Amino acid sequence: MHSHPHYSRSAINELSRTHPLLHPLMALEPVSWFNPERQPLERALTGVALTADDVADAAARLGRFASYFRAVFPDTRALNGILESPLQAIPAMQQALNERLNSKLAGTLLLKRDDLLPVSGSIKARGGIYEVLHHAEKLALKAGLLHLTDDYARLDSDEFRNFFGRYSVAVGSTGNLGLSIGIISARLGFKVSVHMSADAREWKKALLRSHGVTVVEYQSDYSVAVAEGRAEALNDPYCHFVDDENSVQLFLGYAVAGLRLKAQLEQQSIRVDREHPLFVYLPCGVGGGPGGVAFGLKLAFGDAVHCVFAEPTHSPCMLLGVYTGLHDAISVQDLGIDNCTAADGLAVGRPSGFVGRVMAPLLDGFYTLPDEEMMSLLSLLAKQENIYLEPSALAGMPGPWRVEGEEQGYRERMGLTPARLARAHHLVWATGGGMVPEEEMAKYLNTSCKP
Repeated sequence: MHSHPHYSRSAINELSRTHPLLHPLMALEPVSWFNPERQPLERALTGVALTADDVADAAARLGRFASYFRAVFPDTRALNGILESPLQAIPAMQQALNERLNSKLAGTLLLKRDDLLPVSGSIKARGGIYEVLHHAEKLALKAGLLHLTDDYARLDSDEFRNFFGRYSVAVGSTGNLGLSIGIISARLGFKVSVHMSADAREWKKALLRSHGVTVVEYQSDYSVAVAEGRAEALNDPYCHFVDDENSVQLFLGYAVAGLRLKAQLEQQSIRVDREHPLFVYLPCGVGGGPGGVAFGLKLAFGDAVHCVFAEPTHSPCMLLGVYTGLHDAISVQDLGIDNCTAADGLAVGRPSGFVGRVMAPLLDGFYTLPDEEMMSLLSLLAKQENIYLEPSALAGMPGPWRVEGEEQGYRERMGLTPARLARAHHLVWATGGGMVPEEEMAKYLNTSCKP
């Protein structure tokens, strides 16, 4: 466990003297910051231990498990046991946002539908499920019960459930990571405990309990839930802790999305190169999901892809960590920001230091938006496209207009001429919402109708 410094008032004053963006950040005003340290891919990857081979290895592992998914989760059969989501244009939403923001977007707006990912209905089905599969495979291979050449549908048996039942899995989560870890671990036969922070939704806890998962609730925020989950696992050699703050396996599971998206864009005849840039807007909590996906995207598209992270004004932890260079040594609470947001998946006060350090030279920028905007966009998307997401998943939606309206010299620096921007595709990553119960969705829609 890291012990984290708490900053004195004078230290924060000094920090904001050298980092002027902290003033609007502390005032909870929406900000955009384009990263002056963004490096070309080759240079950015020096010193990063992870490679394209690691991502290919993760993709191959998911392939081995495809027959298991086909056997156990009917909603994976349409895609032959591969956990993937559709990619679609949202022209009605683009038109509505042009009008609302009084600015016509030059390129094309796309939505990556991770809200429809099978098994757990969110982006966490990528990293969370992958890490549990990686762990299960390792245990079964080591015990000699499984061989790489086997048909993994064999895992759906009492023999394997009894074997995995000797082991347990623990995780700390604001909700969606817990859902994917809980559902897959319980189905394989592991004992699972999910440590949930105060902002976790009741329906997520109930759904986990219905799968036989132990849910431990805390009155405090995400960092405490993670710390408690980590502490529980430390005392038990048979317990695997999924460490959302530092896990390389989670990160690699997410990174597989890069190769998958490349294939989807090719199927839709969408070109990505210097003359046809791709912008991807990723909601960010602790950073593992968007960090891993962005890493995979950079490997797939190099400098032609521009990745931007979106965070709530009340939880701008990754922006704070990367902008100050302090990473996980500073939290939003150190600035007096409360980390309270309706976007439960993004309610994180301290970023992943591992992700921040790997991704700092690869990310184009960050912006923050208030809860009211996410809620209002949730309602607008439902109305315009008949697509229902959870609040976190709307964080990326205003991103394209933030890029086109920036005044930090970012577009010039990146060679993003008007002609190139006119040919750009702007992809908003819809991180979740597929499993939100109808009555919860109705509440979200009612919240957003208020003026």
